[in-house]
Amino acid sequence: MKTFLNSFLLLVFLIPATLFAQTTVTGTVTDEANIPLPGVNVIIKGTTTGASTDFDGNYTIRANTGDIIVYSYLGFIAQEITYNGQTSLNVILRQDTAQLDEVVIIGYGSTTVKDATGSLDRIDSEEFNKGAIVSPENLLAGKSAGVRITSSSGSPGSGAEIRIRNGGSLSANNSPLIVVDGIPLSGGSLNAINPNEIESYTVLKDASATAIYGSRATAGVVIITTKKGKTKAPLSVEYNLQASVGHLTDKVDVLSASQFRQYIIDNGGDENLLGAANTDWQDQIYENAEGGIHDLTISKGFENGSLRANYNLSNQNGILKTSQYRRNAINVNFEHRFLDDHLKVNLTSKGSLVDNRFANEGAIGSAVFFDPTQPVEGSWGGYFEFEDADGTVRDLAPRNPLSLLLLNDNRQRARRNISNIQFDYKFHFLPELRLNVNAGFDYEEYEGRYFSNAAAGFNNLSLGQRPGQGTYDGVNKNRLLDFYLNYKKEFESLITGIDITAGHTYQRFYNIERNTDLDTSTGDFIDNIPIPFQLILESYFARANFTLDRKYIFTATYRRDISSRFSKANRNADFPSAAFSWLISEEDFLKNSQVVSNLKLRLSWGITGQQDVGGAFPYLGLYSKGDDKSQYQFGNEYVNTIRPEGYNEGLKWEEASMYNVGLDYGLFKNKITGTLDLYYRKNKDLLQYTQVPAGSNLENFLDQNVGETVSKGIEIGINATPFRNDNFSWDVSANFTLSDVEVTKLTLSDDPNYPGTPTGPTLSGGVGNLIQIHSLGAEPNSFYVFKQVVDVNGRLLEGVYVDLNGDNTINDNDKYRFQSPTPAAFFGFTSMMNYKNLDFSFTFRGSLGNYMYNNFRSANGYADAMLVQVGNLHYGNGSTHALETGFQTNQQFSDLYVENASFMKLDNVSVGYNIPFEHINLRASLTAQNVFTVTNYSGLDPEIADGVDNNVYPKPRTFVLGLNFNF
Repeated sequence: MKTFLNSFLLLVFLIPATLFAQTTVTGTVTDEANIPLPGVNVIIKGTTTGASTDFDGNYTIRANTGDIIVYSYLGFIAQEITYNGQTSLNVILRQDTAQLDEVVIIGYGSTTVKDATGSLDRIDSEEFNKGAIVSPENLLAGKSAGVRITSSSGSPGSGAEIRIRNGGSLSANNSPLIVVDGIPLSGGSLNAINPNEIESYTVLKDASATAIYGSRATAGVVIITTKKGKTKAPLSVEYNLQASVGHLTDKVDVLSASQFRQYIIDNGGDENLLGAANTDWQDQIYENAEGGIHDLTISKGFENGSLRANYNLSNQNGILKTSQYRRNAINVNFEHRFLDDHLKVNLTSKGSLVDNRFANEGAIGSAVFFDPTQPVEGSWGGYFEFEDADGTVRDLAPRNPLSLLLLNDNRQRARRNISNIQFDYKFHFLPELRLNVNAGFDYEEYEGRYFSNAAAGFNNLSLGQRPGQGTYDGVNKNRLLDFYLNYKKEFESLITGIDITAGHTYQRFYNIERNTDLDTSTGDFIDNIPIPFQLILESYFARANFTLDRKYIFTATYRRDISSRFSKANRNADFPSAAFSWLISEEDFLKNSQVVSNLKLRLSWGITGQQDVGGAFPYLGLYSKGDDKSQYQFGNEYVNTIRPEGYNEGLKWEEASMYNVGLDYGLFKNKITGTLDLYYRKNKDLLQYTQVPAGSNLENFLDQNVGETVSKGIEIGINATPFRNDNFSWDVSANFTLSDVEVTKLTLSDDPNYPGTPTGPTLSGGVGNLIQIHSLGAEPNSFYVFKQVVDVNGRLLEGVYVDLNGDNTINDNDKYRFQSPTPAAFFGFTSMMNYKNLDFSFTFRGSLGNYMYNNFRSANGYADAMLVQVGNLHYGNGSTHALETGFQTNQQFSDLYVENASFMKLDNVSVGYNIPFEHINLRASLTAQNVFTVTNYSGLDPEIADGVDNNVYPKPRTFVLGLNFNF
């Protein structure tokens, strides 16, 4: 007891003595460009005593004379300094060219390219496509291997389809999860986000990178990070102006008025039904489209925080008359640090007011089909229409294309706000441990009204026809609360680094839409019965990352998801993943290589899920209320019926398992860098809306878990700097992707005679016909057609097809799967050059092996389509292809109309010049978008997402003048 007491008293006296012998050291750690480095580890060598630099690179530590202080930071060469008693010690760290130091945002945290074990790609704002871009998706087109952006419409404000590694589902959602500043969005348009405010995209591709998002990560993840203010930065004001004009690049090949007259006469038509005009209806409906974008940003840094506010006004007219888009958007970011930089609070709010006037796109089809010999105006004024004797517009007759535009008014206003507040707390007693709490919401409300004048001809109103009209409104809500703990520390031992994250997330979705429509037969307004949609997703997740000897990195991820879409028995799902990376360039045999600067091998496996299909409760037996047309009579009283809906209690998660092998490399001090990835993915228990056996349920089609697909691919990315000095720099990047998808299982039982599941959009020129199919052993959405026969002279034989099964009868059994819209390969190439204050850039992209069904030719390229109309009192125009084929009747299932739509497109070309003044920087630029397309496809555009070319809104060629002022 006495010994213990003496030891205790000695310890009590020694501890203060030791503390008083130490000196407090402060300093700042920067890089070679004098930029502060946050998060640098400052450790007394051989001890656990240490600190880390704050957001401005400052640190404080206590040290004894003779101590060795170690400064280490990812991507920089560690530096050791012997302490000699000074109170201030500033350090400059030099970049390690053998490592990639770029920080990337990943799920619930961040890492560096060096430490990433999954397949991911970061695209910064400097690499974005240039021009008057309204939809954020289009910034990314052609920039990342394995990522395909398809914009099918030229309508102002229209979005684009994003596909990462081709999705893999058949009926469920194949779009990636979009996460904006930590908020997973509920889908739909991204137009509420100002593209000029996006700092970077991070694309997560393989299951190791995406598995921490579990339930919605099967199709990949796109993380959008918006711009933030900077601490201690001076007041900055930036104004950006873009003025644009777009015009139609080409028109659909239809018969001219003179060709049409001759065709009608040559095919036995009645010349008296033709007019005397010479009207190009496509010229009538299209016009040049002007647009303007104003973007104003004010930012200011403070001692412990920053504020950034942006206002954006985008106006864009469409080349189709009466189509207009207008967006007012505000983005505010406020950041402040408390408790000696241990607590960071970040508040972000993005608000938008979007006004759309939607043109009646039926005018596009009407313009190519309407008789070109008829005038624009009618004999009694107004617009010419095909009329019956009483002056009413003839049933099923094509409508005057211009009247469809100018006598229809369809407008919508949408208000949307995406906001979140994030708390990031670094524990005082354990600074390596952080708690992150994120609360946010995505709220949208919209309202619209439409008015369609029934009187396309001036004199029709006198006949008492009622205009079509109605209103609609709706609300979409998405609420989020998540938190996670993160422990991150580096060591001077075998385990040189650990990074562990664990957390919980809760997200709730709600939407409802109401509409009121006029019954034109009675004049009464009919209200629909709104049914709200609700969905709850709850998840628990964890990720552990261990680094051994600074060159072997192991990552394990686990996520448990809960979805209200499924019954209690199937509600939960587990999604694990594992990955390993080897920094080969850190090995002794490569460490001093003058050629190889960086070399890393990546291996990963993981499982992700899919639940986005059907309604809110597809597993429940629900009842729906009938309308006034489905009533039951009780005496003299009529009551609405209540009918049961079909359901599938056994519905469960769709799952995808993916294997990935990747190689990251850097050559010649990283003047050349790149990636190579090979992946294999198997989707099973596919969520499909498919047929059920007759009498087995209340409906013939239900959401079911049926089928499997297998996807394989190779992705290549390369970046190079061929030349760089003080005055001139040239950077190029290219990516190339090979991919293949195959349906390996389609039904619950193997039936060799089952042709497959018809799919795709309904064809024009037929009633309910589909041209695509999901079939066993074929690509999804393959075209299902007859093989056209030609004679020895190469002349097409109408209605003559190959008897593929040899039974001497041509029927559906002779159809075959012929190609698909999914490309076998696609690529992108970007070049950026800077000479002093002059810059020049361009982006090419394209695809190979994608096919298109030319529905315009199939629906309008034969005699009957032009000559045989309802009542035989008018004619319709058609495709010039009818002159080539000589077809008399509809042959829409011929493989003649499935065309190779491979293409190469110059997406944009931009040239700019910086004009420096004393207090103002001015940059002027000129950009051309959709410059030209090289393709053998006969239609207007070889790039349509669903693979069916049917009167699509054409994409304009746009020229943009930009001025940027920075005060």
